[in-house]
Amino acid sequence: MEFRVSVISSLFVIFSLLSLQSKSEASGSVFFIDGSNHQFIRHRSSIIEHPSMSLQEVGASVSVLLGYAPPSTLSAASSSKLNEVLSPNPFNRPRAVFLLEVNGVNGLEKTIQDNAVFGSSFWSTNFPGSDKVDIQLPDENGVSVVSLDDQSEDCTDKEISEFSSLIGGSYAPDALEPLNGDLTIPLANGASVNLHMSKKSERKFIVGLLSLSRNVKRAIQMHEDLSLGTLSPAELLTGCFNSIKVLQEQYEAEIIAQHEVELLLATLTKIFSSLQEAYKGQIVGVIYCHAATPQELGQKFDVTFAPHHAARWLAESEALNATKIAEVVLVRTTLAWVTGIILLISTLIGIYYLLYMPLTRDTLLYSNVKLD
Repeated sequence: MEFRVSVISSLFVIFSLLSLQSKSEASGSVFFIDGSNHQFIRHRSSIIEHPSMSLQEVGASVSVLLGYAPPSTLSAASSSKLNEVLSPNPFNRPRAVFLLEVNGVNGLEKTIQDNAVFGSSFWSTNFPGSDKVDIQLPDENGVSVVSLDDQSEDCTDKEISEFSSLIGGSYAPDALEPLNGDLTIPLANGASVNLHMSKKSERKFIVGLLSLSRNVKRAIQMHEDLSLGTLSPAELLTGCFNSIKVLQEQYEAEIIAQHEVELLLATLTKIFSSLQEAYKGQIVGVIYCHAATPQELGQKFDVTFAPHHAARWLAESEALNATKIAEVVLVRTTLAWVTGIILLISTLIGIYYLLYMPLTRDTLLYSNVKLD
């Protein structure tokens, strides 16, 4: 119970800070949400200075949390940075990571220093405009990668109503037209968010939240199936949430995005709590937040696997044509038949002489025996 309250308060702090974002800053932020009892991530006691991490270092951290060594190309300074973030025990890794990118939020460096509790898991990223980063994993068969980006709009009023109840809200469907109702969600500060399915941008936001929750449920079911096997692979749940950025571009208003960020907070609180329960605390959340242009709405992190080198067989130096192959087969077949016939005849002759041999005294056999 204490851990659940800790997760909820931590996520609330994250997204409360996200709501105070500044458009003038373009840097990103990454949050590491530890498992139960805070056993996988180091706790930083001092938050006077906000150290930064590159996206390459964030990707390397995910590899280590999955139980693999960081890339060999990682510099010594970056390796030292990983030691500041991750637990020093190499035998204590969760081997499961929930990696979510949230586009449309940034500028947390000045506000995070007022939070002495959750600031220990905050890191800024100093390459906001960098290209995609590869999360390098050595074995494709040893890692289960689950995408959380399946956003199917094929939903019903019942699913939306169940989703709203999950996060403490209500949904009023339209009696005349399906999927045209109003969603009301109360916020932690006493206010409430009203979203209308009739509006295209708000409908996409609701569908985005519903799809994220649905995909996490599917990932949990896959985890339960994998846990029944003899070998349990590492699991990486990765996705990208762009709906806040879409709302910002539609309304161009900070207050709209702020309310939707708090709604995303409520959803992620339920999601991460369910993940912690399903994985029994053996999972770490990595939430990467950054502002993105319309051309950068894709994921920043790609998963790559080391290539497998196929075994090489010795080849004949000279290729044999069909005639030579037939000649070789004929010679081998002839030798086999001749050898078989000779052995058969020898065996029959030996049997004949054994059966009809005369019963006389063998001078060699009885040479040392005296008979009367």
